[in-house]
Amino acid sequence: MPAPHFRAPAFVSAAALLAGLAGLAVAAEVRAAPAPAADATTGAAYAPGAGSDENVGASCRTLVQGSVVTAHCQNPYPRTDRVRLHVECDRWWDIDSDSAPVEVGPADYAQVTGRCWKEVRSAWITHEPAAQGS
Repeated sequence: MPAPHFRAPAFVSAAALLAGLAGLAVAAEVRAAPAPAADATTGAAYAPGAGSDENVGASCRTLVQGSVVTAHCQNPYPRTDRVRLHVECDRWWDIDSDSAPVEVGPADYAQVTGRCWKEVRSAWITHEPAAQGS
């Protein structure tokens, strides 16, 4: 009967090989996954003017699901904010898009969508103050 210490190196080698293959499989899955929502940036709230400390600007978050981007904006402030969704596509032949401006009134909510044919490279929101009469 062989001594148990002769089996240990073979067992350790097999375990290391399996662990290495499992690591490659996990790495392949991570690379194949679509870009996470963290890559999608949200625009910062605009400043209403020099010397003013009034809080304005809708709070927006973007969600990327496959080739579709959805922006959810909620405005907790008393002034109307005008938001636009900008989508940059990953493929060179895929057309980037900018949404029409959407006004988000005080205590209001807006949802803006955009898409690419294939993968989304990045998405972001821009803000601008709405006209005073709005």
